[in-house]
Order: sequence, then structure tokens, then C-alpha cells
Amino acid sequence: MQPQPNRKTTAKGQAGQESGAPASKVVLQNIRAVCELEQKALDERSLGERIGDGVSHHAGRAWFIVFHLIWFATWIILNAGLVPVVPRFDPYPYPFLTFAVSLEAIFLSLFILMSQNREARQADQRAHLDLQINLLAELESTRMLEMLKALCQHHGLDAELSPDIEQLSKPTEPKTLVSELQHRLPESN
Repeated sequence: MQPQPNRKTTAKGQAGQESGAPASKVVLQNIRAVCELEQKALDERSLGERIGDGVSHHAGRAWFIVFHLIWFATWIILNAGLVPVVPRFDPYPYPFLTFAVSLEAIFLSLFILMSQNREARQADQRAHLDLQINLLAELESTRMLEMLKALCQHHGLDAELSPDIEQLSKPTEPKTLVSELQHRLPESN
């Protein structure tokens, strides 16, 4: 299944062409891969997750607020006796309106929480992917520094390495970094 084009990328033409320069083949492959991953995540949602996402999507729109304003105003006008041909069905203090709004708030909050939980799981997966890519990039950089150092030595070049470069040419230990961060980061109350 081909991912649907996003309006944001089609508004200015093809992705990567904002400055007039065509996007490289590699960039377009990466964009296509990301779009396919996003489409796969959307396709794999359960029916409940789809409903929750739909409700969350529409509940955050301006029309939702306008709808509620009209609903509440109409309800109050009808039950205040301002329309004589309509009998009062929920007189002040509007207990049935309170009941209906309370039920709506409960279900709306549950749908939003369900949608947020799915988005949090997806964000965690993206963070893990980012970490893997960053670790691979760091390893590649370390290997390139080692190769440059070996090339300089092979050609007899006097390449005085600064302590920073010497340290960067050693593999990074993620566990050590995490431990150091945990030790140094301020605690939140």
C-alpha cells in the first residue's frame, strides 16, 4: 500500500524542493521509508484506537467548541421557558444536561487517553530507532577517525592529535554516559 501524500509536503511541490533544488535520491528514499513506517503504524491500529484517534482529532477542532456553545445555549433557552411552545424538559439547574455533559467528559477523556497512550508507544519506538541510528553513526565516526589516524601514520604525516580527537577515536559506552547523566542531572521535585 502506498502512503498517502501529506498536504504539508505537497503544498510546495515535492518534498525537498522548497529552495528550488531537487531532493537527492537518498533523501527521497528516506522520506519514502518514513512515510511507509507511519502508514504501517496507522494501518496496524485496532478499531478502538482508530475510534479514539478520530474522537481526539475532532474534539480538538473549533467546530467542536461551536457545536457545544450552540447545544448549551439552545438547551438553556428551551428550558428557561423562553420558547413557549416547547415544554421545559430539564428545568434549572439542568440536571439532565449536567448528566449528559459529565458522561461526555468521561468518554472524551478516555478516548483522548487511549490516543495519547498509542502516540506515546509510537514515540518510544521512534526514540529507540533514533538511539540505534545515533549509536551506529557514532561507531562509524569512531572507525573513520581510526582509519584517518592509520592513514596519517602510514604516510608518515605528523598529525599531532589533540586529546579531544584521541578521546573521540575511542568507542562511546552508552551505559557510562547514562550513568554520568543520571549522576549529574538535577532532580525534579
